Amino acid sequence: MIKLKENNNFYVITGGPGVGKTTLLAELKSRNYEIVPEIARELIREQQKDNGKALPWENKNFYKEMMFDRSIISFEEIDKNTNKEKPIFFDRGFLDTICYAELIESEITERMKSYAESWRYNKSIFMLPPWQEIYETDNERKQDWKEAILTFEQMCKTYKSYGYDIVEIPKKSVCERADFVLEFIEKNKNSFKLFWFEFFQGHYHER
Repeated sequence: MIKLKENNNFYVITGGPGVGKTTLLAELKSRNYEIVPEIARELIREQQKDNGKALPWENKNFYKEMMFDRSIISFEEIDKNTNKEKPIFFDRGFLDTICYAELIESEITERMKSYAESWRYNKSIFMLPPWQEIYETDNERKQDWKEAILTFEQMCKTYKSYGYDIVEIPKKSVCERADFVLEFIEKNKNSFKLFWFEFFQGHYHER
């Protein structure tokens, strides 16, 4: 049984590819907030350098498994070693791997589901919508525009299915986006506490 972890200060910023996520996280980092790097890009760079097979265009299932395992390790390390009060921003969460599994029609194991149910980020997931004007591909991002839209739609569906709320970040300048995120967090501090109290009461009652 996986022990329940409540992390109200763990905020996920996610969305489809090419939506300005990296730029937004860099802006938050410049304001002295801790950022947890995206596991997928790190894994792809590593595999490309070593001629590995855990790549979405080589072996999708192997890539999925490695991405999930590393995301769990990252979550646990941050959980053990950081301040529990100040917001920490994750460049995607491990539920993104579940979304990816849905998209490629790969198995979502009971282990993956159990972690998603038991290791919790803040209930509000910051989602960046598709934005065609800024979308571009690169050596690590090969999805076309249609795939980008499908990814966004599945991402929203996946997080909602595990009890999270989607907070869509507006298509504005990076500074305005960062302001939006921080102002939302400040305004909703008390409601977060009430949500997790009710969530865990219900979780234990079901068990």
